[in-house]
Amino acid sequence: MKQLFVTFFLTIIFIACMNVQPALALEENIPVFIDGLPVSLDVPPAMQNGRILVPFRAIAEALNVEVNWDGKTQKISAAAGEDRIELTIGSKTAYHNLTPILLDVGPQIIDGRTLIPLRFFGTALGCTVNWVENSREVQISSPPTKMYVTAFYALGDSRTSSWTDLFGLPYPESAKGNTDIVGTLSLGWYSLDKDGNLLTESSTGWKRPEGWENVLLAAEKYALETEMVIHVTDADGTISSLLASEEAMNRAIAAIIKEAEMYGGVNLNFEGLGLSQRGEKLSAVQDKFTFFVTMLSGQLRKIEKDLTLTVHPLNSEYKGYDYGGLAQAAGRIIIMAYDYGPKPEPINLVRQAVEAAKSYVPSEKLLLGISIPYETPVSIAPKIGLAKRYNLGGIALWRLGVISGETWDVLRLMVQKK
Repeated sequence: MKQLFVTFFLTIIFIACMNVQPALALEENIPVFIDGLPVSLDVPPAMQNGRILVPFRAIAEALNVEVNWDGKTQKISAAAGEDRIELTIGSKTAYHNLTPILLDVGPQIIDGRTLIPLRFFGTALGCTVNWVENSREVQISSPPTKMYVTAFYALGDSRTSSWTDLFGLPYPESAKGNTDIVGTLSLGWYSLDKDGNLLTESSTGWKRPEGWENVLLAAEKYALETEMVIHVTDADGTISSLLASEEAMNRAIAAIIKEAEMYGGVNLNFEGLGLSQRGEKLSAVQDKFTFFVTMLSGQLRKIEKDLTLTVHPLNSEYKGYDYGGLAQAAGRIIIMAYDYGPKPEPINLVRQAVEAAKSYVPSEKLLLGISIPYETPVSIAPKIGLAKRYNLGGIALWRLGVISGETWDVLRLMVQKK
């Protein structure tokens, strides 16, 4: 009888042990990347039954997913757009929009943080999840995000034709091409002189091409917004002279308003302000530009046209841009986060530019400018990832005509035009 009892007791212990999940093994050296950008983790990933578990809140928030924790029920809930997710500590059943999902390993708590199976992000949030064995790292690609995609349309030769790059066929034939990605055409066809005269050909190479009317017709055919770009540099003092004269500013605004009737809006690209000024002189430069932008914006609103500004980043050498004041007048601001020196553009400097701009301008008003000639299909992904992670309104591509097929593929995987 005693032997039978011992056998029964050992059997119960064995069965109980079979139902206990193996202990988690913390993996200190596993980095996690989302859209090519590292994620800061407050606790390291863990390994259990050959499955990687990652901190839920850190990953979810990097994907702009709102997370809530109910300590009484031990439930984690999350929301991303129309998607709703629910998990319970210790349970292998999760829910995505009330549909149950069976997990290999249930969520667990380590050091006050909830860890969940990595693959859940792919199942519930539409991410692509990869474990890279050679480098022992986790790579997560978020699903395409709806955002504004602006592309600059400028002159090019037969090899770098903006028309062919966008519409897929040699001018004047057109097809859908890449219009499924681009939402707005920024048409680089205008400049100004110091007296405020609007130019369709300038010393900097900006020129309205022959057959420009066909571009507008094709844009309308494929439901693209258009904006006239006015590009001026202050290398020879043109902008400084213009902003110093009330007569010149009024002349420029009147000419822009008249020409803007043909477009959906105006993109003002005044470059080179504030290079050498400091202190009160720099403040004066900023104030003059903001004053001009405010006057132009007021007139554009009367004819129901939008104003976009394309300006140097706050971490550049050109300090003549008061982002806070400009944001009051402009509908969108494109951050020219490039020309830092090294190529491709250093991601840390691009991130710095975005964070600085966000401290003055609502995220939805900001577009991250990307200079395509200095990027690769690999290097461009983290830049787009920054726009996604910081909830920016979108991206702006300089320029059509030099975007490779591989880069278009990356864009198509990461964004959807608004």
